[in-house]
Amino acid sequence: MNKSRRLLIILTKNPEAGMVKTRLARSIGNEKALEVYETLRCHTARITAHVQAERIVYYSSFIPTSTNNIFLTSTFNTALQQGNDFGERMLHTIENGCAKSFNRIVLIGTDCYELTTEIIEEAFTLLEDSDAVIGPATDGGFYLIGMRRPVPEIFLNRQWSTSSVLEESVAMMQKLHIRYQLLQELSDIDTYDDLKKSALWTCKP
Repeated sequence: MNKSRRLLIILTKNPEAGMVKTRLARSIGNEKALEVYETLRCHTARITAHVQAERIVYYSSFIPTSTNNIFLTSTFNTALQQGNDFGERMLHTIENGCAKSFNRIVLIGTDCYELTTEIIEEAFTLLEDSDAVIGPATDGGFYLIGMRRPVPEIFLNRQWSTSSVLEESVAMMQKLHIRYQLLQELSDIDTYDDLKKSALWTCKP
């Protein structure tokens, strides 16, 4: 295995009350929603720290300078997201990775408390024999996408945050004759119901 050819991209929002987990915040408030998001970010940092790949964390608004930020360590490189919507931002990170000669690129967010180091490693392994890999989320989206090269059709001119994102993505890959593999289905934490069903739920509603 050539580690230098494997890139793990982590997309994160800057952790600010009122700017993260807005659907969850409608039920538990901005500050509690921020606490949940920080817990998810800490989980993501922990499970990705030892993945056999280079790691770049892309921030949504600015690259923080605070030393207590979970991703500001020698384990992670940092960069700033670019693009007008979620699809453009994802595509930009993958294009940047390919421009730096990475040919096994896995992209995740910071919303999935069920995601593990082993699942991420499995995604990289599947990319040895496939063009793409997707981690289906229970809400109809995906918690992970991996590619060997950029495929703009998967990311551009799409409606995101709908229950048909995964289905449409798979259909596009089939149309483009892209060899893809699916990982196990996991749950993101975006809503109050998601939180109650998750291992993070330790208090009574």
